[in-house]
Amino acid sequence: MNIVITGASKGIGYAIAETFASHGHDVYLTSKTASDLKTTADTLAMQFPNVQIHQMAADLSKQAEVTNFANWCLQKTTPTILVNNAGYFVPGKLQDEADGQLQTQLDTNLFSAYHLTRALLPSMLSNHAGHIFNICSIASLAAYENGGAYSISKFALLGFSKNLRLELKDQGIKVTAVCPGAVYTNSWSGSGVDPKRIMEASDIAKMIYAATQLSPQAVVEDIVMRPQLGDL
Repeated sequence: MNIVITGASKGIGYAIAETFASHGHDVYLTSKTASDLKTTADTLAMQFPNVQIHQMAADLSKQAEVTNFANWCLQKTTPTILVNNAGYFVPGKLQDEADGQLQTQLDTNLFSAYHLTRALLPSMLSNHAGHIFNICSIASLAAYENGGAYSISKFALLGFSKNLRLELKDQGIKVTAVCPGAVYTNSWSGSGVDPKRIMEASDIAKMIYAATQLSPQAVVEDIVMRPQLGDL
């Protein structure tokens, strides 16, 4: 399988890339920071020398760079699996968050997935097969304390997933919305929260990989994961 992963240099994206590579699948990776992405690609290439690790840095909040990345992928392969993981969290309340914060959150957390999916879909449709994962959040499911624009963007991403699932169900392409709670990534490293209190990035990656192992006639529509002790 050929796996396209956005936001792949760290955290959940890295764990997903590592999991699929460990099972012998070629990965096509992107993230915004070229140096971090190269480090990731070099590390995976050393771990899994029999797997092809491709990487191209891109700022997916910009549609032109989404298009460039999509064209780069399509020149190399038809994706089997697309993981729309690019995104970031800016806390705030709607009443006092910075002007433009909703737009920047939508550009990265929603429109990156929207534009990349639309660019890659024709190739996937021609194969009548594939699987699209959209990394949403528990903030997609209910109002999130201090979530502000972030929560709005994640609600929208879940809506995108639901519509995509409906449209593609008879085209042989599966769609799964992944809604994790707190996961120990760099954003939590300086928080003082005990890493054992929240999930590991590899937990999310394992569930995504498992969802790809079903028969063609079965799909996991939603994956909701939380720390055992509940949300923070």
